[in-house]
Amino acid sequence: MSNRLTRWGVYVLIAIGFAIACVFLSNWQFERNESRAEQIALVEQNYDAPAVPLADVVAGDELDAADEWRPVTLQGEYLTDEQLLVRNRPHGGTSAFEVLVPFRDADGRVLIVDRGWVPPGEGQLPDAVPSPPSGEVTVTVRLRPGEPLPGSGRGAPEGQVPTIHLPSIADLVGDDVITGTYGRLVEEQPAADTALGGFESPTDDPGPHLSYAIQWILFAIMGFIFIGYIIRTEIVKHREEVEGKPAPVKAPKRRDRDADAEDELLDAR
Repeated sequence: MSNRLTRWGVYVLIAIGFAIACVFLSNWQFERNESRAEQIALVEQNYDAPAVPLADVVAGDELDAADEWRPVTLQGEYLTDEQLLVRNRPHGGTSAFEVLVPFRDADGRVLIVDRGWVPPGEGQLPDAVPSPPSGEVTVTVRLRPGEPLPGSGRGAPEGQVPTIHLPSIADLVGDDVITGTYGRLVEEQPAADTALGGFESPTDDPGPHLSYAIQWILFAIMGFIFIGYIIRTEIVKHREEVEGKPAPVKAPKRRDRDADAEDELLDAR
């Protein structure tokens, strides 16, 4: 009995450890679901908001997280000589190139504008990259935060960058580049002769995080149910083994000598 209790105690400890792990993973999925819900709410609030001048949203160099996706307008000119290509961007089912062109606003600051994408060519460069409009241009963009450098440390050929890492791009451009945000092109007036591939609207799919969180809770409950089933099975099996043993044969009681002598006299008669 003592061995069985020890074994069952180990089973229960395993179930508790498994449940703790499930609760941790469930909480992680709940947090991811909450973060995703906040992202969707931010897009719904800002994506189609009226465009305002850049200075009204980005007074200094940094982008407030609450202003991501806000449309802003700039008036000035593209610095076409400083154009860069971002490689390995997933568009149109290919590893496309996004076209970054610095734009000098009327206040003198330079914002990196992602004008869109072009498909890959035969070599390391796309076959053609449409030029932006020249001269005075009014541009509307949606603000996005910059990207980190690739964790793999991969680089890019001259005239290209591996990611939209704004401090690195500022080093290449050399002007008063805003390093806290860049803009995805919405429209430009006058429009360019040839348009680039545009950007899809961000999805409002909340993802599977909530269902995963509930599944981890169910797994924790199922762990205790499984351990309970194992313990009950052992109890039933032990009971069947005990009840199935034959009853022990009892030795006949020895009669006293007087009784034996009386029986012998009766037999003699």
